Amino acid sequence: MMFCLVWLSSCVMPKLDNRMGDAGVDVPDGWQATREAARGVDRDWVRNVGGRELVALVGEALEANPDLRAAAARVDRAAAEARVAGAGRLPSLGAGVSGERSEQKFVGFPFELENGGVPGALSNNFGVSLNAAWELDLWGRLRAGRQAAEADLSAEVADFDLARVSLAAQVAKAWLALAEANEQLELAAEALEARRLLAGAVRERFDRAITEDGGSAAQVRLTESEAASGEEVLVRRRQEREHALRQLELLLGRYPAGRIVAAAKLPEMPSGVPAGLPSELLLRRPDVLAAERRLAAEGGRRREAELARFPSIELTGRFGTTTDSLQDILNSDFGIWSLGGGLTQPIFQGGRIAGEIDRTGAVERRAAADLQRAVLSAFGEVESALAAEAFLREREDAIARAVNLAREAAERADEEFSAGTGDVLTLIEARARQIETESELVAVRRLRLEQRIDLHLALGGDFRL
Repeated sequence: MMFCLVWLSSCVMPKLDNRMGDAGVDVPDGWQATREAARGVDRDWVRNVGGRELVALVGEALEANPDLRAAAARVDRAAAEARVAGAGRLPSLGAGVSGERSEQKFVGFPFELENGGVPGALSNNFGVSLNAAWELDLWGRLRAGRQAAEADLSAEVADFDLARVSLAAQVAKAWLALAEANEQLELAAEALEARRLLAGAVRERFDRAITEDGGSAAQVRLTESEAASGEEVLVRRRQEREHALRQLELLLGRYPAGRIVAAAKLPEMPSGVPAGLPSELLLRRPDVLAAERRLAAEGGRRREAELARFPSIELTGRFGTTTDSLQDILNSDFGIWSLGGGLTQPIFQGGRIAGEIDRTGAVERRAAADLQRAVLSAFGEVESALAAEAFLREREDAIARAVNLAREAAERADEEFSAGTGDVLTLIEARARQIETESELVAVRRLRLEQRIDLHLALGGDFRL
């Protein structure tokens, strides 16, 4: 229901003047960091990154995340404020019922009551009425205020869109962090097992006193130290996984118990770079759209302040009955009516009107600067994300080659150690290098996937589940 109300709010708003041209930023024909600008923005990036599991998690977060609920409430508040601002342009109508019983004393009359009191008279007065009032918005002051409130509503809707997409990105990143933690934990367990086997082999050689084959006491302690270090790494990887679980649960609106069932592994990198065109960016980025609407709102308030110098005209009307008998309160024979109008021209306000014009003008200039900053930041984020995409791809390729070479080196070192032609230090170094590069490869794969999500955010791309 909350999201339906937000969607309806965004659909019923009237078209207002666009202020995007006040950003003062020249939009290039293509991106500087890539030539892959023809493909449009991918709206299926959630499914393409994490499949059905991530789609289900994002859907759960959209329903239960407290930050998103707060953003929806801000939209509802802005919608109510827009209705309040628009009410001033419409006539107001109110109904009233009155009753009065009074006594009048005739002080100074030449006669007195038998009991010596002052004579008087009791009277009743009952009435019912309909009262109407309407301020004629000849100069558009009330209309400017209403448009400012509607622009604020548009900005809040854009902020909600940004919060929604950002939440999906946070869930996706938390899921990727969990996937990496799963893989790092698996690598740590495999490395510990290999280190323990090596320590056992060296201990066996030492016990057999075959020192020429690498069975020295120093080598025994070294391999046992490596095994102990592997145990520490395994514990650290478990801690990282527990932390990733709780972070994901918090985003889902769950209690952070660390019990979510997720055996996620890092997916393959989605193909293609959905850059779109620079000219389309300003039509998609929710933060840019929100900044533009806030500039429009401040422009409306400045206009409202300027029009406050003009006279205001108000029409009033009243129709009803008045009688001294309650049973005749609805009798039209006792009907009364009145029509009136008034004009009020500000003459001296102590500088209030001029000060309000200056204040709203300054706020509008600040909003224009905020819009320019938002536009520049948007283009900067896209260019940086596109550049990072290329650099991370090169890094992954280089680390993948290093992993293959490290595995080959570890295999040769193990063969030579088993044959008695290699030393244990070379084997330890080779295996450590293999473990390090494999861990780096998992980390950079996650970085590439997160960078792709950042690119979707920078492009202002929405998503569908």
